[in-house]
Amino acid sequence: MTISRRTLLGAGAGLGLLTACGSNTGRGGGGSGGKGPRLSHWYHQYGEAGAEQAVKRYAAAYREADVAVQWRPGNYDEQTAAALLTTSGPDVFEVNGPSLDQIRGGQVVDLTDLFDGVKDDFNPVVLAPKTHDGRIWAIPQVVDMQLLYYRKSLLDDAGVEPPRTLDALVDAARKLTTEKTKGLFLGNDGGAGVLGGTPLYAAGLSLVTDDGKVGFDDPAAARALAKVRELYAAKALLLGAPSDWSDPSAFVQGLTAMQWSGLWALPAVRKALGDDFGVLAFPADGAAGKPAVPVGAYGAAVSARSKHKDAAKDYLKWLWVDKTAYQRDFALSYGFHIPARLSLAKKADALAEGPAADAVRFSTENGHAEPLLWTPASRVAYQDALSRIIKSGANPESELRTVVRKVSAELSRVRKKSA
Repeated sequence: MTISRRTLLGAGAGLGLLTACGSNTGRGGGGSGGKGPRLSHWYHQYGEAGAEQAVKRYAAAYREADVAVQWRPGNYDEQTAAALLTTSGPDVFEVNGPSLDQIRGGQVVDLTDLFDGVKDDFNPVVLAPKTHDGRIWAIPQVVDMQLLYYRKSLLDDAGVEPPRTLDALVDAARKLTTEKTKGLFLGNDGGAGVLGGTPLYAAGLSLVTDDGKVGFDDPAAARALAKVRELYAAKALLLGAPSDWSDPSAFVQGLTAMQWSGLWALPAVRKALGDDFGVLAFPADGAAGKPAVPVGAYGAAVSARSKHKDAAKDYLKWLWVDKTAYQRDFALSYGFHIPARLSLAKKADALAEGPAADAVRFSTENGHAEPLLWTPASRVAYQDALSRIIKSGANPESELRTVVRKVSAELSRVRKKSA
């Protein structure tokens, strides 16, 4: 199985689906010619052609250490979590988090000093989940995001404006549904797996508040999720497509007039449809609502078990802070992603106009990432309830009351653990 960068934004937006690849730690060779200490650098296995060769080329160019890149297939997040508890794991590693437990458990190295003079140049939305107690624990590499694609000609023919509110999205999906085309594609499960907390953010809420409390204990949450259920009940959603939400095939083939997908799909959509498409954030809901797009970023971190922590930090600063040409290459030459540095995103020609430029603006103005305090237990409780609401018509108010109790207890547990 190959995993692309889009993985971190699917199926719960950040669980990671990345397993062990044997016991070789990568300390036995490769790298930059033997100068300095030997460092091992782990990456999960991307699906984009050329990405592996690129990161190995970057490592080979570093002259202060002998860096060996390991390309790790399988369940990477579980693999690295286990490796961080040993002395045979990586010195430097790509990470979906780090998680709160990894930070509090002293498994990763504080990288705050690497951001001196450049912190404000990193997209704050993806930097926030890598920050705890005012310290930064990983360097964001690229920004991935989800957004709503719409077919201009189909909307024009139906007399439908691009939907700017959730009510308008429901209405548009109904009007755009014909015998041959569905109005909207949110994934083959009706959006239960991919939407996550996005409808809550669109209602002006959040998963967790800044002071660590449940962020959706509000009637607006049930109202927003009821409207997502309405899309499913109205049979305006495409279900059972040949490929799921992350692939734009259903959209470019005309099976749906609108599709929720990722920025990575934009080049394929543009190649197939030319200028006959646009992109939007998830539409706002209610008077306090605002457009919302989920964003995420893999980061580069240093293992606290490394015997060469200072050398590993120096290498990461060189690669993900100083070498802006490599950062731009990694974001835009292998798939289609936004550089984590705001200045690089502004300078990228591929992101300068049209839907791509709109996407960059959405990521900074309307982006939201899963907070560190949103633990797997909270995520599962919410996702299960969301699935029941959308697919089975379960009552949103009662479902969310149960979720609020579970998440509140989980947040109390996490706060008590940190005390």
